[in-house]
Order: sequence, then C-alpha cells, then structure tokens
Amino acid sequence: MEHVRVLIVDDHAHAREAICSILSEDSLFEVIGTASNGQEALELTEQWMPDLILMDVQMPDMDGLEATRLIKLRYPYVIIVMVTVSDDVTYLFEALKQGAQGYLLKNLAPSTWLEYLRAIVSDDAPLSKELAYRILQEFPAPRSEDVPDNPLTTRELEILQWVSAGYTNREIADQLGISDQTVKNHLKNILQKLQLENRVQLTRYALESGLAGRKLRK
Repeated sequence: MEHVRVLIVDDHAHAREAICSILSEDSLFEVIGTASNGQEALELTEQWMPDLILMDVQMPDMDGLEATRLIKLRYPYVIIVMVTVSDDVTYLFEALKQGAQGYLLKNLAPSTWLEYLRAIVSDDAPLSKELAYRILQEFPAPRSEDVPDNPLTTRELEILQWVSAGYTNREIADQLGISDQTVKNHLKNILQKLQLENRVQLTRYALESGLAGRKLRK
C-alpha cells in the first residue's frame, strides 16, 4: 500500500500535534498539512488533494459537518474520518449523511487509531452496531413495490446483511466459514453490481431496500 496523504483539521493546536504524533508511528500515513477550521480545510483540500482528512466536528467559522459536505461534493474521492471527544451518535450520523466514511474518539489509544485508519483506507472499517441501528431508524420500512430489483446472488445478499449489521471482513469470514479474501472478492462484486463505492453507501443501500435487519445465519 502506498503512502496515505493526510490533512488534519482541528481548531486546537495541541490536538493537531497529538494527531500528528499518533500518525508518525505508522509509515503508511504522511501528514501533508493541518487546518484550524472547515474553511481552511476546504482551501487546503483544493490545494493539496489529500487522500484522507481527519476532521474535528465542532470548530469556529465553519464546522466539520459543513466542511465535510462541501468537500465531498467537490472531491468525492477523499476519505473523511470525523474526530470528536463525544460519542453522541447524533453528530456521527450527521457526518455519515454528509459523506464521511467513519469516526474516531479522541480518547482512544493510539494503536486503536492506527488500526482503525488502516481499516478505513482498505475499506474494512464497519459502522458500530449502535450507529447502524440508528441509521435503520432514520429510514421508513419500504413498501414492497418500492424495493428495487436485486442483482445479487444468495451469498452476496448474505454478506451484504452482515456488512450492514456492522461486521468486519474477518468477522464475516469467521461466521460464514470462508476466507477473508473470499469476503473481499464478494464485496468487490457487490459494490460493482450496485455501482457503489464503500461500506457506508452499501449499508445505506441495504437499509433503504429493506435487506438490513433480517435475521443473520450463524
């Protein structure tokens, strides 16, 4: 895996320094700049085109939610992970609706940060069970005539349901008795068939189409 170019966005200098220190422990991540608010983040994204943005939620001038919305509209390829001191799922859910791929709590251990971010950039970071449930509540149950035609195989549907429930590739592989690579290959096929880009979009598809929340086979 090549270097992942990272932009850090936080209105507190000590927080920016701490995040830089954490990322310096893993050679995969290269910090290319920092910003103190959402407006700066937008300008620096245009200038430097980072691969990954670590975005604080609450900032002056322009908060992280609005910055995320604008950046994803202009640069949909950029991976954005929200960084917050709060585990209030309201913020996190809003961030995902604006296009963020994930979130980190500032009080987590550095090793957890690095493990999670590596999973994010390889598209193997699940939504938490609580957040997946919250998303489910936001979407009304679809009427039968609203459910789209589904091009997926039985095994692909099964994997889709595990993904939407917040399980990692390794956990899905263990549950189904198959290899991690087989799960990854199925996910690639699923995303291609549905013309989606990542697990967040896949979870939303499952919820909107009524495929999530069904009983999972163990």
